[in-house]
Amino acid sequence: MIEEEEKRVDEMEVGIDEACILIIARRQPAASDLRLVMMVTKAVNDLERIGDEAKKIANHAVILAGESTTSEGYTEVRHMGKSVISMLNNALDAFARFDVEAAMRTLEEDKQIDLDYKTALRELVTYMMEDPRSISRVINILWVIRSLERIGDHAKNLCEQIVFVVKGKDIRHQ
Repeated sequence: MIEEEEKRVDEMEVGIDEACILIIARRQPAASDLRLVMMVTKAVNDLERIGDEAKKIANHAVILAGESTTSEGYTEVRHMGKSVISMLNNALDAFARFDVEAAMRTLEEDKQIDLDYKTALRELVTYMMEDPRSISRVINILWVIRSLERIGDHAKNLCEQIVFVVKGKDIRHQ
């Protein structure tokens, strides 16, 4: 089911990109209108990549469900998952309302997600060293938390685009 939805997201990305190209070619937007069209193309790309990461998470979840009886690492996944879902919801809400203040608050959430990722990475590597039999399973969990961290990065990108379209200011890489 996730794979079917991910294909649909890919198709929508292509359609929206084509529509944006037509808008640029036919209407030749200027200033804020052009920023809006460019933001949409970048946002669509980030949303498509979020779909790719969700597909990866689903694939690893299937593998984990079939191979493990221990729950080591799942707490980290659950914690990061909740944080990332909250951040993505906040980013999408700010995007829908062109709310720069909400976007800026949401940008700050990425710092905590990055910190949680590094902490979980250290804990899981330590666990693998203590129990080498867990390496295969923990590697799958590491891929899941990596995907969650990447989803947070894409949500951050959405927030940066909101600031760009509303204020005309590029805050990436600052």
